[in-house]
Amino acid sequence: MEPRPIVGITVGDIAGIGPEVVAKALTHVEVHRVCRPLVIGDSRVFTDPKFAASSPRVKVIENVSEARWSPETTMLLDLHNIEPADIAVGEISSAAGRAAVEYVLKATEMALTDTIAAVATAPLNKEAMRLAGYHYIGHTEILAEVTKTSRCTTMLATPGLRVTHVTRHIPFRDIAAQITREAVLDTIVITETGMRNLGYDQPRLAVAGLNPHNGEGGLLGREEIDAIAPAVAAAREQGIDATGPIPADSVFFQAIRGEYDAVVTMYHDQGHVAVKTHDFERSITITLGLPIVRTSADHGTAFDIAGQGIAAEDSMVTAIIEAARMASRQHSNRARL
Repeated sequence: MEPRPIVGITVGDIAGIGPEVVAKALTHVEVHRVCRPLVIGDSRVFTDPKFAASSPRVKVIENVSEARWSPETTMLLDLHNIEPADIAVGEISSAAGRAAVEYVLKATEMALTDTIAAVATAPLNKEAMRLAGYHYIGHTEILAEVTKTSRCTTMLATPGLRVTHVTRHIPFRDIAAQITREAVLDTIVITETGMRNLGYDQPRLAVAGLNPHNGEGGLLGREEIDAIAPAVAAAREQGIDATGPIPADSVFFQAIRGEYDAVVTMYHDQGHVAVKTHDFERSITITLGLPIVRTSADHGTAFDIAGQGIAAEDSMVTAIIEAARMASRQHSNRARL
């Protein structure tokens, strides 16, 4: 029997709810059943009730070889990179932004060297990162740069619905110009490969339209005619089971009903609104196309409730478990080759 995979869990921006949801997640038996969780952060933060509410017992280690895995004791790789007394919970801080990025960089380095099998991340704050001198939009951009990955995308997933995006963090007025045949086809291909890595032998993909009513034959926009339909046709020529464009006001219902395994959407909120409406608390993000396994809780730093002990850990629990299952599946696939 193969050992449970080690999942590196970054605590995110400590001024937000990251430390709290990570600490709460580690009280779930299922987390320890499927993986060996390794927290990557600062031990002073993780054991301080100001940040983490009630925390499990922690053993600080300097490298993974020192770990002694037990549901009663959390292994924590201490970067000792922030002074907790200087951080106000619920307020943007450049120090917290810097530390949060450093946790992700360390976890990625460990995953690239197979020291850990997967990474599950708590939320970052974009403004705090920017104040710290990091001009990333989010985790995906950090991971793409560090792993030197040019083709990756974010999948948003919740039970019964998975979506990817052709465009993500750009102004709404710039979206249409980015919907090209090449961009749509690239996203379809990455999505299909990612779904296979998630265990779908023949993933059925739906591709959403951009304009109301699929553009009404060009009356309301030509992106469906000039970009999306040709991309779907090209994907089908490659043997991918892709259907579309399908009007966005019906495609998610069809996917939830079981007609499709994932939906390729055209922009950030088109997919996010659908998933978060369907099952907000258990939704997670999965980065497809990377050489490492990475999942994340699908919520922000929630400064408005940080430090109150009321943040729900459901998404963090799901992210850790999914990371473990993906890593185990990936290991099994490699063993069969």
